[in-house]
Amino acid sequence: MNNETPGADRNWERETLEKLVFETLKEQRSRRRWTLFLRMLWLGFLATIVWMVYQSGQFTQAPSTPHTAVVEVRGVIAADSEASADQVVGSLRAAFEDSGAKGVVLLINSPGGSPVQAGIINDEIFRLKELHGKPVFAVVEDTCASAAYYIASAADEIYVNKASIVGSIGVLMDGFGFTGLMEKLGVERRLMTAGENKAFLDPFSPQDAEQRAYIQGMLDEIHRQFIDVVKKGRGDRLKEDAGTFSGLIWSGQQAVAIGLADGLGTLDSVARDKIQAEDIIDYTQRDNFGLRLVRRLGASIGEGVFNAATAAGLQLR
Repeated sequence: MNNETPGADRNWERETLEKLVFETLKEQRSRRRWTLFLRMLWLGFLATIVWMVYQSGQFTQAPSTPHTAVVEVRGVIAADSEASADQVVGSLRAAFEDSGAKGVVLLINSPGGSPVQAGIINDEIFRLKELHGKPVFAVVEDTCASAAYYIASAADEIYVNKASIVGSIGVLMDGFGFTGLMEKLGVERRLMTAGENKAFLDPFSPQDAEQRAYIQGMLDEIHRQFIDVVKKGRGDRLKEDAGTFSGLIWSGQQAVAIGLADGLGTLDSVARDKIQAEDIIDYTQRDNFGLRLVRRLGASIGEGVFNAATAAGLQLR
């Protein structure tokens, strides 16, 4: 016999239902709070990036008193580096345009890089010198080689440390060939192209004599451009011989002897003795965290688009 009353059953059901409703409401409130919190966090994150990017474009107003302007060229010279033409040229323009800057020093420590980026910087230095009438000096720290010397040659004078590495006036294009290895492994290369020279740099195909000659001609042309730039910048100071444009490197002391540099010196000595303005202001533009993050996010988005195109079977290389 069941001793429980119908009223007791209804009370139990009502209490259980109320608990379920309250728990559901509590869970919904908690979910809404977390959603709101995450949205605010994300908005704050985006606002921080925007602020940092904005701040990167702002320059502290340099004092109007006489000073030496410094622009660093440090590391590999490439489009996506801090020694890119975009970064260096922007820094140079700010330095030249400041009325207090009595001269500009290129502080160089670079093994070289892109001849295109170096050429853009070199041309802009000559333009800015003519426009503003200010002297430009290159000061070499450890290394000023290849494309870095391409840039330095636009300076009025070049100063080095006696143990600096200077020169490497040449052009190279390197790669690997795997045809012999593929034969040993029994791997067959199956490549289809439209255009008889489309795959002429393919490392898995035998090198063709005509294509090699074509590339060599292109390298020789770029080398000639490099030589012309050095001769223009150094003029009669250059003591040219068979090794000058062969790609050799020299110590700073040797570079002075053969006319690739003008003397031994440092940033401080050039500011004091040549520009005669001992106060030094650094105009070098540098990437901040926000810019690097934006570029990384942009690269991720671009990679997603590329992967989608690849999945569809389309590639442009």
